[in-house]
Amino acid sequence: MRILINGLAAAGVRTGVGHYTAELVHGLQAIAGADDVVCFQPDWARTLKRNWTRLRGWMQPASRTRSVAGPPTRSWPHHLLDSFKRVGLWMYEQRFRALSRRGFDLYHEPNFIPLASRLPTVTTVLDLSVLLHPQWHPADRVMDFERRFHAGLKQCAHVIAISDHCRREAIDGLGLAPHIVSRTYMGVRSHFRPLSADTVRERLEALNLPPSYLLHVGTIEPRKNLMTLLRAYCDLPSELRDRCPLVLVGGWGWNSADVHHFLQSTAKDRNVRHVGYVAEDDLPAVYNGARALVFPTHYEGFGMPTVEMMACGGAVIASTAAAVAEVVAGRGYLVDPLDVQGWRDAMARIIQDNDWHAAMCEGGPAFAARFTWERCAADTLAAYRAVVGGTVRHAA
Repeated sequence: MRILINGLAAAGVRTGVGHYTAELVHGLQAIAGADDVVCFQPDWARTLKRNWTRLRGWMQPASRTRSVAGPPTRSWPHHLLDSFKRVGLWMYEQRFRALSRRGFDLYHEPNFIPLASRLPTVTTVLDLSVLLHPQWHPADRVMDFERRFHAGLKQCAHVIAISDHCRREAIDGLGLAPHIVSRTYMGVRSHFRPLSADTVRERLEALNLPPSYLLHVGTIEPRKNLMTLLRAYCDLPSELRDRCPLVLVGGWGWNSADVHHFLQSTAKDRNVRHVGYVAEDDLPAVYNGARALVFPTHYEGFGMPTVEMMACGGAVIASTAAAVAEVVAGRGYLVDPLDVQGWRDAMARIIQDNDWHAAMCEGGPAFAARFTWERCAADTLAAYRAVVGGTVRHAA
């Protein structure tokens, strides 16, 4: 069996889907045996994506402080950047199409929307927030996703979801037959583990972080529910905030003006620190140094920071969002996303109560060890074989 995987999402700085793609390809190639797993990710495409990302980042900062009352002004550099992206994607698709004709049995798209192909196609759905909760995304993204995703779904013989909750949403929300939707949990990368105190101290000093803090990891955008967290934290007594600052790791996303304004006007004077992007090699030490991860998200397909924190031996306070509750599975303390008082009380307790903190940390690495990329790859390979070996039925 010859398998073709679109590796574009793993090129450049990686988000969740990029890590999923890279780790899945590595895991598949390790267990494929006689099967041939090819990841399409040409050097020129990586260069184009890197340059496009840099240009977008150069033009992005002003957008985080704009009023959210209306859409941003589209200047000629933005239109030029859009054209640059469209041309690059067209070139990529042409090369991909040519490669797909060279004797492959199956094509896997790890990033929602498959490229046009006559091969039996598998796609991965990491979450359905764009369709189910469009208010958390810009209107142009929602319109583009709805148009392209539903068209691409008609091409698919199988759909992979990354949690049982995500699988149920795909079946119920997209009208898919249960037998063509499978669940493969994501894994935890091997460098997320407990580190020595000396290693953690050295890295935290280099990053100018305090020896203890509450931690949030994720892009600042409406779905992540940062305003609830900030209001709850800022309402803590000053002595607790002095003992344990709140550190936000992650870049600015869409529609984050309210968080930016609150951070500048109130939260930064109450011991909240936004450090932005943290290099992948430093992230395990940042988890290790935290008193607890606080993760108030409204919605996730999986909720990777919760498992990464447990793999590093830390405590997790997370929201009751369905997929998060499924993945945490009783190992963390769950709070309703909109319960400001509940978040305040949970943060106060984790700062003060050493016994509770120790109980929350106990057994975390062993629990997180159940989420492996080897298992994800094996489950995915089984789905491939079912598609290639059986009668191909399309998802829609």
